[in-house]
Amino acid sequence: MAAIAGRVCVTVVLLVCVLGGQALDLLRGTTTSPNSPSTPTVRCRCASYPNVTLCSWPEPPHHPPTHYVATYSERHRQSVTKHCHLIQPGSSSSDLISASSSDQLWHCHMPSLKLLTDYIINVTAVYSGRSSFHLSSFMLEDIVKPDPPVDITVSPRDSKHLLVQWSPPPTWAHLDIFPLKYQIKYQRESRGIPQSYNLGPIESNMVVLKLKPGAYLFQVCAKELLNLGECSDWSSPVKITIPRTR
Repeated sequence: MAAIAGRVCVTVVLLVCVLGGQALDLLRGTTTSPNSPSTPTVRCRCASYPNVTLCSWPEPPHHPPTHYVATYSERHRQSVTKHCHLIQPGSSSSDLISASSSDQLWHCHMPSLKLLTDYIINVTAVYSGRSSFHLSSFMLEDIVKPDPPVDITVSPRDSKHLLVQWSPPPTWAHLDIFPLKYQIKYQRESRGIPQSYNLGPIESNMVVLKLKPGAYLFQVCAKELLNLGECSDWSSPVKITIPRTR
């Protein structure tokens, strides 16, 4: 809907689509005079449950805003508003940002969020005489997504078996309290159909697989043990060749 007064146009878009495991966009708005600025597109993720929650959005390629204002509150206590800690694109001063994160993203860090609590975040892009905002709602348990596992190695165990090993993502800080489980994806390098192997909750960071001779690619993803949120992005592929025996 839009309201026009003189040469100032206020546009508000209500978004009512809910996507499982994602923050829910509640409201987007623009106040312009006369050209419309870019509205922030915000995505939230908890990379280390429960204390490392980041909401991120890309810097507009043209006519970036003068600054951002990012605040958050509990849905049922909206009168108590807190300011996010803003991290600029390309910042090297924070160990909260994954090495795989785009250097074109702004980040808003929200520490020590409560479990099983609905939150609302408001990101406002401020321009000269103009502004636009993005309002989203999320629950911490729905946006859990670890960083990918690291140090993936694949080595021959014998002529028919491979040993796959990895380390948990270093950004996941509380493995003793909130363990991770893992999924392995592998396929022949040229024409194979991806296969997966899910490790149970008591299995360690290694697995032995029996495969036929050929060249294979292996990747691993990590997920919170109780299935909160979603699996991490896949790790970088590791290649190994099983030779044919004579």
